[in-house]
Amino acid sequence: MNVAGLILTPGAGASRDHHTLVAVDDAVAALDPPVPVRRVDFPYRIAGKRMPDRPPVAVAHLREVAAEFAREARTTTDHLLLGGRSYGGRMCSMAVAEGLPAAGLVLLSYPLHPPGKPDRLRVDHFGDLDVPVLLVSGDKDPFGTPAELAAHAAAVPGDVTHVTLPGAHDLRGKDAEVAQAVANWIASRAPSRG
Repeated sequence: MNVAGLILTPGAGASRDHHTLVAVDDAVAALDPPVPVRRVDFPYRIAGKRMPDRPPVAVAHLREVAAEFAREARTTTDHLLLGGRSYGGRMCSMAVAEGLPAAGLVLLSYPLHPPGKPDRLRVDHFGDLDVPVLLVSGDKDPFGTPAELAAHAAAVPGDVTHVTLPGAHDLRGKDAEVAQAVANWIASRAPSRG
C-alpha cells in the first residue's frame, strides 16, 4: 500500500480538531517517513449548523477534498487513506463504496447501527469496499459490539484489520492507543525499502 496522505473526518457532534483526530494526526506524522494528514470538517459544520449532512452532500465534499489533497501531493486519490470517527468514517466508507479510489479506510468507532437498534444496520455498502480497512472500536460500543462488527465486516472484500480497545463509542482516555493502532497499521502496510 503506497500511502501519500490520510484524510481524517470527525463524528457528527465534533470538529476536525477532535482530540482523537489530533492524536492520530500526531502519531502518523511521527512515522518514518511521515504521512501527511488533512483533518477535514463537513459542510454543515463549516456553515455552523448542527444537523449532519446527508450522505450525498458529505460524499461529494469528500470527493472534492480528496481530489484537492491528491493534487497538492502530486498524486492520485488511490494513494490516499480516508477515514475518521463514527459518522465521518461511515461517510468515507460510503464515498469509497461509491467509487472514490483510495488506498484504504481507517474507521474509528464505526457506527454499525444506532444504539439499541441492531436491526437498523449501516452496512449495505460493505460489499463494495475492495480496499484494506482498519476498524478500531470499543469493546462496549452501543453502536455495535465487536462480534457484530466482525460478522458484518466479513462482507468487505478488502483485507480487514480489527483492533478492539476497552471502552465505549467515545473510547474516552484511549487517544494514544487509537493513534498507535492507526500508525502501526499504516507502517505495517508500507512497502519495504530494499
